[in-house]
Amino acid sequence: MNTMDYLTPEEAIKYRRIAIAKKVGLYTFLTIFGLFILVPFYWMIATSFKSSNEIISSIQATFFPLEPSLEGYRYVLGEGADLLRYMGNTVIVAVISTALTLVTTILSAFAFARLEFKGKNLLFSILLSTMMIPGEMLVITNFLTVSKLGWLDTWQVLIIPHCVSIFYIYFLRQTFMGIPNELYYAAKIDGKSDFEYLWRIMIPIAKPTLFTITILSLIGSWNAYIWPRTVIVASDGPQMITPGLMKLLSGEYIYDNMRMAGAVITSLPLLILFICFKKYIMRGVSRSGIKG
Repeated sequence: MNTMDYLTPEEAIKYRRIAIAKKVGLYTFLTIFGLFILVPFYWMIATSFKSSNEIISSIQATFFPLEPSLEGYRYVLGEGADLLRYMGNTVIVAVISTALTLVTTILSAFAFARLEFKGKNLLFSILLSTMMIPGEMLVITNFLTVSKLGWLDTWQVLIIPHCVSIFYIYFLRQTFMGIPNELYYAAKIDGKSDFEYLWRIMIPIAKPTLFTITILSLIGSWNAYIWPRTVIVASDGPQMITPGLMKLLSGEYIYDNMRMAGAVITSLPLLILFICFKKYIMRGVSRSGIKG
């Protein structure tokens, strides 16, 4: 039976009006919230297509390019700008560090979720407590460590320090703990080793979560700024896209159209990546909370 069947005509009309008012209020809030998010992106794209003359001569900001131009993109992608080299370096670092992160995350999450060893819960609690320390506080100590190892201005300084993530280990452990114990016992009865059980059963089941970890790791490597800017000081070092773009667009005769064009080119790969794989990311996030 529907709730409306128990209401008088007057109560039903009132009920419908309240429901309509709630929907109008909800969609109004979502629309305003969406505009706060989308307007800066539109402003970035619109400004990137303005000419330098328009940027200099415009007294009042305009929402549309009065003189559409690709001047900003030609400068950012021009010879000597090295933006494509920065992007290539970032792709290499992102792919290798993400692959190593997946290996360490899978093995650690499996150990904390399925294996029994002395001090497991205490060790996991200690690792979780490190998540409360801001990453910026570790930059100095990590910098001193890699400098003593002679890793400055090398590829490994961009890859090795970020191949372990406590958050990803916790994230995947939650998914592994949601897998029934009966599957593990059945695999043991069939004579399977822990590694075989991990490879053939747990990893296929946890694919959505692993996919989410992969995407988030790639995005984190692409957006990294503080660490690459700190450890890559030589001009011929493997410069990453974000500090490289900042260096490229910090000159004296650099205008907003050039800066925005660089921001559009930098943001576009991540935007395409998220649009193509957002359903897998959402599925992985939902699966990670099955069991605590």
